[in-house]
Amino acid sequence: MPPKALKDIPGRLTVPGHTGRFIHGEKSTLAFWEITEGSVSPLHQHMHEQITYIAEGIFEMQLGEEVYTLHQHDTLLIPSNTVHGGKAITDCKIIDTFCPVREDYR
Repeated sequence: MPPKALKDIPGRLTVPGHTGRFIHGEKSTLAFWEITEGSVSPLHQHMHEQITYIAEGIFEMQLGEEVYTLHQHDTLLIPSNTVHGGKAITDCKIIDTFCPVREDYR
């Protein structure tokens, strides 16, 4: 697959205030999110292992019973089938990796 500029990947609104751009490999998905201040990611879980990286902003993430305030350059590992969700305290840019591929984001 040839290189593709992030700006050339169509954005997709997945929940209110969350626009994602997705790259899918054979075994994983890379997601680039732009999340507006105050937007909520409802509590959910999925079979995918997820690694979250905060590129810009502040995001409050609930992972199981714990709540973490993540700042620029923080990372968080979300194990498979773990309940999680959060809220953008400021406008955020977040990068997530998912394994296996997130077929629901194709």
